[in-house]
Amino acid sequence: MRRKHGVPSTSSRKLDHLRICAEEDVESHYSYFNDIMLIHEALPEINKGKIELETAFLGKKLNAPFLISSMTGGHPETAAINTALAEAAEELQIAIGVGSQRAALEDTRQEESYRVVREKAPTTFIHANIGAPQLSTLEDDDIQRLIDMIDADALAIHLNFLQEAIQPDGDVNAEGCLHEIERICKLASKPVIVKETGAGISRRTAEKLKKAGVAAIDVAGTGGTSWSGVEVYRARGVKDKALEHLGELYWDWGVPTPVSIIECKTAGLPIIASGGLRSGLDAAKSIALGAALCGAALPYMKAAMKGSDAVIRCVKLMMDELRAAMFLTQCMDMKALGNADLVVTGKTKEILNSREFS
Repeated sequence: MRRKHGVPSTSSRKLDHLRICAEEDVESHYSYFNDIMLIHEALPEINKGKIELETAFLGKKLNAPFLISSMTGGHPETAAINTALAEAAEELQIAIGVGSQRAALEDTRQEESYRVVREKAPTTFIHANIGAPQLSTLEDDDIQRLIDMIDADALAIHLNFLQEAIQPDGDVNAEGCLHEIERICKLASKPVIVKETGAGISRRTAEKLKKAGVAAIDVAGTGGTSWSGVEVYRARGVKDKALEHLGELYWDWGVPTPVSIIECKTAGLPIIASGGLRSGLDAAKSIALGAALCGAALPYMKAAMKGSDAVIRCVKLMMDELRAAMFLTQCMDMKALGNADLVVTGKTKEILNSREFS
């Protein structure tokens, strides 16, 4: 990997992000999942105890449609958090993604903070992760190194240009990214997922990604953790008033998660719903809208600071919430939930109408 000099280390930036997410209010100001209502079935005629949560994603069987979204790694102090997350993912056989592995490409000493995920989760689905702004700096063998580092089942390329545009050390050259994504799709030995990081993906972008060879899309829409908000706190720390202003202005910028699910669904690729999912009910709504997998980061990260048992309790609660939603909509499995009746209201309906989606 060809390195960029003159900026704070990726490793130290990772630790900043983790601390800010744990200590500050970085949530979006509007919960778009409140605009989605599943239609209650007063006479469900099914046994809640027989509801099946099992699903498959990119050829891997999972016990539930949950993903512990890309979060951390790249600093020795993050290894304990990744250990707790991975142990929970393995215990419950749900998917997990590591944070950007850029730090490990720049400094091999950081690899262990990522490797621990596969060590603690030897059998479940894990995806590797690198940012789109870094693709042009990757040599061909770097791509396989990312995958081999954690014996990944897929490689995620994250799009974080909103964050890059606001952070003081951001990579803001987006020229040629689609071409680079296509290059990676051809070279990678595993399926490639493209994921946003809190600003969502539109129909037009989803269609471009499909043509480039992408296997799945993680919408990571507006409504959850605001990475623009995270950068507000970083800008305050270095007393950069201009960047603090930008972060505040763009705090809620992007395509809301429910809207992004519907828009990306038209490309015909498997969709991961993330961005503001805070309960199993939000997950049920996402699957009813067309998602195959449901990701969250902040709730699991906060639980991981208490250990793997806390993460397991958090995931099990979401599973129970999902089962309740399925029972009350007469859905025995994921296929049925994907066809559940729902109503869209509020800002989400206004956006979809203006975008000419039914």
